[in-house]
Amino acid sequence: MTGLDPLADVGGGAQPLLDVKGLTKHFPIGGGLFAARKLVRAVDDVSFAVGKGETVGIVGESGCGKSTTARLLMHLMPRNAGDILFDGQLVGADFSLRELRRGMQMVFQDSYASLNPRLTIEDSIAFGPKVHGVADADARGLARDLLTKVGLRPEVFANRYPHEVSGGQRQRVNIARALALKPRLVILDEAVSALDKSVEAQVLNLLTDLKREFGLTYLFISHDLNVVRYISDRVLVMYLGQVVELGPVDAVYDGPVHPYTRALLAAMPAMDPDARTQVPPISGDPPNPIDPPSGCRFHTRCPFVEEICAKTVPPLAPVDAHGHGAACLMAVPGSGHSRAPAAGAAA
Repeated sequence: MTGLDPLADVGGGAQPLLDVKGLTKHFPIGGGLFAARKLVRAVDDVSFAVGKGETVGIVGESGCGKSTTARLLMHLMPRNAGDILFDGQLVGADFSLRELRRGMQMVFQDSYASLNPRLTIEDSIAFGPKVHGVADADARGLARDLLTKVGLRPEVFANRYPHEVSGGQRQRVNIARALALKPRLVILDEAVSALDKSVEAQVLNLLTDLKREFGLTYLFISHDLNVVRYISDRVLVMYLGQVVELGPVDAVYDGPVHPYTRALLAAMPAMDPDARTQVPPISGDPPNPIDPPSGCRFHTRCPFVEEICAKTVPPLAPVDAHGHGAACLMAVPGSGHSRAPAAGAAA
């Protein structure tokens, strides 16, 4: 290992803070004396990058691989394939797991299960820094400072236990704990989905303020498309373990290209009662990830499906010159789909 400082900016602003290449996770299930083991293809060849200082949102139906991707990035489970680079350093080769833990932290959905019920709030926040060599008094001082940063008065909350505070307050504690090691990247996995709307808005505003103050980079995972649009700079759409669309958040929301993205956005609740969705924008359940469809994995539910969709795996093709791409044969010039641009057409 090189012993590089995980808090130092190595490659400058042009280099992504997080670069994921071909990330893959298959879970073996079943099998026996006469039956072959099968694989759940939870994450299948996922690649993306997160620039320094930006927020990338990940959206998709339940079971599409969002949370598994987050756990793979944090090395909470082993991956089958793929490389993870943190500021240009290959995690596991140039960059140790201990260094990664300092540079990247995660906030989970379940605010109560994430905290040790036997530790006070101050002890929970101070635990990480102490593990990394910070003196007890300094770690406790840092914990109290962070409680103030997340809007909790340390004289009131420092000595309380997790069960003595509300869900929104616990999530603020989890955010403070994540910031205790001064990470550069914070992964937020459904971090606000269990909160009621008023508390959710407060926590989202807190995250925005903390990002500005500490120069953070966020990977924000959520099923709530409105929340993702509010907080994200770019959005990544996943379906059945694969990336189907990626681009600037306004470009994807205002001009979705992949039929799955269109269906997700069409299903968003509208404030206008006259704009209610009358016809389901997407029908059926996602296919079984044990035996996903051939070709485009969305073709079994797509209103634009043609014969070629079952035979050809669509690449993530550029839609414009601003980083918007979609994995759909309709976006690939000369793909053979009747709605595709002619070969040689500019994106």
